[in-house]
Amino acid sequence: MTRAPGGGNRPGRQVVRRGGNRTPSSRAWLTRQLNDPFVAAAKRDGYRSRAAYKLLEIDDKHRLFRPGGRVVDLGAAPGGWSQIAAARVGRAAGRGHVVAIDLLEMDTVPGVDFAVLDFMAADAPERLVAMLGGRADVVLSDMAANATGHKRTDHLKIMGLAEAAAEFAREVLAPEGAFLAKVLKGGTENDLLADLKRDFAQVRHIKPAASRPDSAELYVLATGFRGGATAEDGASPGG
Repeated sequence: MTRAPGGGNRPGRQVVRRGGNRTPSSRAWLTRQLNDPFVAAAKRDGYRSRAAYKLLEIDDKHRLFRPGGRVVDLGAAPGGWSQIAAARVGRAAGRGHVVAIDLLEMDTVPGVDFAVLDFMAADAPERLVAMLGGRADVVLSDMAANATGHKRTDHLKIMGLAEAAAEFAREVLAPEGAFLAKVLKGGTENDLLADLKRDFAQVRHIKPAASRPDSAELYVLATGFRGGATAEDGASPGG
């Protein structure tokens, strides 16, 4: 099981002093990073981001990945989730397939095929299925739009991404597949759950330990996809 980093003798809390060109908000962010045990653990364990621990915890509990599975990681940069997916489907042993996409370039992750691609493009589902060699078993989305500082606006922006990712998942998932996406508490996340319940056997909210307690961040997990291809693995979306 994955446990929260910690224990042992920790150094005292570090505080970023005033000075230079840092704003109060940037000083607060840097102070939080310096004192975050998951940030330190990610550096120690070789993960691209602290978000890796969120996916580890979710998979430990809900068994998203299976050896040999096919996974799509939307908005993958910097690659923390792709690293976990590749390890859990067995890419080191030549099993499974993980495709990561983003609008920007990303450094190579061993065992992961990467493409600069907008998942909302009309041809994206067909291209992803071709890259995977069949429909996906899991679609992941840890995407977040750039924050504006206005809570309502930021909530609507991230929910828009989650809804678009859910629609994409419906196009590429195999029967019994799973969808995991970041959302924010704010009211409309329940609308997404209700929508997903039409196509998935089970839908729930999850708050991993690696999500900061003061954050509105949640994850929606939908499992047991009722749609998908019924013919050969290589069938194109909608086929």
